[in-house]
Amino acid sequence: MSKRDYYETLNVARNASEAEIKQAYRRLAMKYHPDRNPGDKVAEQSIKEATEAYEVLADSRKRVAYD
Repeated sequence: MSKRDYYETLNVARNASEAEIKQAYRRLAMKYHPDRNPGDKVAEQSIKEATEAYEVLADSRKRVAYD
């Protein structure tokens, strides 16, 4: 995975709440889900990046370490 800014990946502000982060992730998950985009490598990469960003930003300890 590329080390892109997780806030930029999810398109949220650095002071976003957990609910805003979850909502942004769910929006991207719906857009890039493999069942909606079969065989699309760009969508596959996008969902992987969004998932990685969500895993870090949704966990308060990981988020503090990331910031």
